[in-house]
Amino acid sequence: MKQIIQSLKTGQTILEHVPAPSLQPGAVLIQTARTLISAGTERMLVEFGQGNLIAKARAQPDKVRQVLEKIRSDGLLPTLETVFARLDQPLPLGYCNAGVVLAVGAGVHDVRPGDRVISNGPHAEIVAVPQNLCARIPDGVTDDAAAFTVLAAVALQGIRLVQPTIGERVVVIGLGLLGLLAVQLLLANGCRVLGLDLDAQKCALARQFGAEALDLSSGADAVAAGMAFSEGRGVDAVLITASTKSSLPVQQAARMSRKRGRIVLVGVTGLEFSRADFYEKELSFQVSCSYGPGRYDEQYEQQGHDYPFGFVRWSEQRNFEAVLDLMASGRLDVTPLISRQVALTDAPAIYQELVSDRSLLGVVLTYSDQPVACETVVVAGEAMQATRRRVTTTAGQATVVAGVLGAGNFASLVLIPALARTGATLRTVATSSGRDAAIAARKFGFARAASDYREVLDDPAINTVFIATRHNSHARLVVEALSAGTHVFVEKPLALNRDELSAIDVAQQATASQLLVGFNRRFAPLAVQMRRLLATRSEPLSLIYTVNAGTIPANHWTQDAAIGGGRIIGEGCHFVDLLRFLVGHPIREVVARSMGSAPGLAVREDKMTLTIRFADGSLGSVHYFANGSKQFPKERVEAFSGGRILVLDNFQRLRGYGWPIFSGQRLWRQDKGHNAEVAAFVGRVQQGGEWLVSWEEMREVSEATFSAVEQSAMLP
Repeated sequence: MKQIIQSLKTGQTILEHVPAPSLQPGAVLIQTARTLISAGTERMLVEFGQGNLIAKARAQPDKVRQVLEKIRSDGLLPTLETVFARLDQPLPLGYCNAGVVLAVGAGVHDVRPGDRVISNGPHAEIVAVPQNLCARIPDGVTDDAAAFTVLAAVALQGIRLVQPTIGERVVVIGLGLLGLLAVQLLLANGCRVLGLDLDAQKCALARQFGAEALDLSSGADAVAAGMAFSEGRGVDAVLITASTKSSLPVQQAARMSRKRGRIVLVGVTGLEFSRADFYEKELSFQVSCSYGPGRYDEQYEQQGHDYPFGFVRWSEQRNFEAVLDLMASGRLDVTPLISRQVALTDAPAIYQELVSDRSLLGVVLTYSDQPVACETVVVAGEAMQATRRRVTTTAGQATVVAGVLGAGNFASLVLIPALARTGATLRTVATSSGRDAAIAARKFGFARAASDYREVLDDPAINTVFIATRHNSHARLVVEALSAGTHVFVEKPLALNRDELSAIDVAQQATASQLLVGFNRRFAPLAVQMRRLLATRSEPLSLIYTVNAGTIPANHWTQDAAIGGGRIIGEGCHFVDLLRFLVGHPIREVVARSMGSAPGLAVREDKMTLTIRFADGSLGSVHYFANGSKQFPKERVEAFSGGRILVLDNFQRLRGYGWPIFSGQRLWRQDKGHNAEVAAFVGRVQQGGEWLVSWEEMREVSEATFSAVEQSAMLP
């Protein structure tokens, strides 16, 4: 199928061939009929992409601060590589979609195949959308009109925050597509409306809808106009839908408002204003968040947990439904807002026109009504013909044919580049969206891209599978891949609980395939050097591993025990494994303590100390803390034994104290072992032999993290 993507690196808009997304539980699969190009938002993305690095930095000062922090912790070169790699990842465009339901996933009951629906799906011939982000289109509302629903819901949410009442006088600053939708919605609420803009044609449209409007391009005074509109009392509310770097709209809004007036920002402006203006009038100021309650809430959007109707009357989905009802009743008319209707195939050209012609409002993209579903795309021609049985590798055989499941940030920035460097044959990459798979396939040279993971597991040409999906799918995919007879590399964690671990245990006993968990730190050059030095010890080790982990929002998927496993199981396994590697003896006991309950402490698990006792008497502590400063090294390992000490900082510098022939070693850049790990795994698959890390070690590490979390949960 075809989908529009845009390069953040160059600003180029591309109509890409990608696999159709796969249908997941709780989701709706939709064949698109119309999408709306949101001129303001999508023009801004194109202009950002076309800007040079300095312009990009100026546009995102928060990102610049993150880059500087990363330079301090990881070094200049790794940071620059990460920045350029992220800019090289194309962005899907669009969020205003109307189409027909093809299929629904498990747990979806509100819509059925054949229903016409709107969603926040992108510009693509087929989209998969969570059930709470779509709504049925009423009879009588055309596909062209329905495509405006999501954008209108953005305006509606801003108006709900204004809380207008009949007869109030409200000013809308900025009469672009969003502002003109807001004008109609305010009029439907019984308000008198004044629109302000620098474009005479947009002002004329506002008047056509029944509002008063003033063209500011002639130098008219916006504040004076607002005061005149309110008969000198000051307006009741101001809705700012403009997009500008200037703070002038906020300043004007404050000056034209009455005492205790309300100002809501829906667009994007500067936020420098006079405290006196707000203080003397006791003004309220609020920034509206997208379509309404539920936006960016993983539980609501991705997992389908709706808010109770009696407590959250207007969620995202219910705002969509309200907009559609207004369209059906004729109180919201978007027909005058359609500047152009363009076939999907002509979309790249219209994006360039968006930048040069700022008078464009709503551009509706039209789609074919012919079936377009396709779960696999051949990217570089078939690398080989599928044989009747799976390709096998034997000692001395040089062919590793790889399939990759997942192409998120880590896979695209770290894992797949490391795999490509090994010279393995890259056969298929699969992601549920299909889009990310196609992007990764073209970038790294895979022959095929797919949206169904079974395209990898069922392909007899593939003998080695790399798993880099979300944590809750790891164990299931490992079992399926081992059962299919492939070698398996799986990113950490191996499993989220003991039942999953037991299932893998059974599967690995029934196969001769290689299995490796992505514990890359044990392959880092300085960690290998550290173990080499410690191998000469004559007594047990005392180890301290300090992890300055940094905070992650409590609602992030990695913090969800059912999806990410939490930070100790999901990430802490790395650090337990490195201690296990350095000691070289089995784990005998784990004692864990997390931070006690405290006011405002949303998460306790990411502030934990694990004390590990090993079979040789060695003792290791992992201090996993998310409440530190980014100016401190992210990872520090200290080893004490026989009057000697080794200190490893951020896998870039190793220092020795009391060692007669070793004082220290420093790398020119941080190296956490990813390349060496993948190369070693590919080499072992080619050559055969024992696993790089024994099953006993991988199981010990997983069980240690399970035990730590269980102990932490029992503490007050």
